[in-house]
Amino acid sequence: MNDHRAHAELVLPSAEQTPATHLATEIASQPDNWARAQSIASRNRALLPGIGERVAAIGCGTSLFMARAYAALRERAGYGPTDAWPAGQIPGGRHYDRYVVICRSGTTTEVIDALRALPTEIPRTIICSSPGTPVLALGDSILIDEVDERSVVQTRFATTTLAILRWSLGEDLTPVIAQAREVLAQEPAAALAAVRYADQITFTGMGFAAALAEEAALKLRESCQSWTESYLATEYRHGPISIAAPGRAVWAFGPLLPGFTADIAATGAHLEHREIDPMADLVRVHQLCVLRAADLGLDPDHPRSLTRSVVLDS
Repeated sequence: MNDHRAHAELVLPSAEQTPATHLATEIASQPDNWARAQSIASRNRALLPGIGERVAAIGCGTSLFMARAYAALRERAGYGPTDAWPAGQIPGGRHYDRYVVICRSGTTTEVIDALRALPTEIPRTIICSSPGTPVLALGDSILIDEVDERSVVQTRFATTTLAILRWSLGEDLTPVIAQAREVLAQEPAAALAAVRYADQITFTGMGFAAALAEEAALKLRESCQSWTESYLATEYRHGPISIAAPGRAVWAFGPLLPGFTADIAATGAHLEHREIDPMADLVRVHQLCVLRAADLGLDPDHPRSLTRSVVLDS
């Protein structure tokens, strides 16, 4: 029997048997963090891109997915052209009015190298949660150390950063915060029963939800070594749907495309979908990470082969 199918053979533990983790604590704090993000965005208005600026958002891993989500939201809001690039591969020959750099640890080698290589005359805003780290000296910084994390797996830093950026775009996140609180008030074992033991999960979405789908897939790979994939919803039916089957799941973030439900039903896979903001839906994925890690006896605070920051030899 392969490892993925083994998920279905696990005995469902009670809530009392789920080990306490830093990850679980950090997940639960997110709605409060998102509410405080409004004042952070307001205080730092001069450091955040304004209407009409041409912007590049930069990050690695989870931070890159937040950059992609922000780019999609900023362009949708009509604020101006916005690109998102991995720190290790920023193309040359493009003019920007401001760079937004996201880096939790403040020590990631690719981010530091990218900052040092950027044109010095172009303003750069750095969002970080680690005081006293090298990136903070390389631009105008927004330090949010109150949302720093003890778990290697990022949750509240990333989503709070996105909340700051969404508030800065004029979004009212009050309904999103209420949705996240509702998610956290539910018993995860019951709310996530249909996906808890799925052999494989594919996440889909459009716009900024596509970036959060990528983040959702990464979270499960990191925390509990799950087999996950992620695609634009419009691309899913162009090949990836062939992996869908009974015992597997497709988790759709954001509005469903016409015919999507019927197409998934035909495969026998479970379709997981809620009519809530994708950022609130991501909290449900965070909860699933905790459940599946506990089922497998894994420590989601210290994932296999991962550390808090990727620091490369010079």
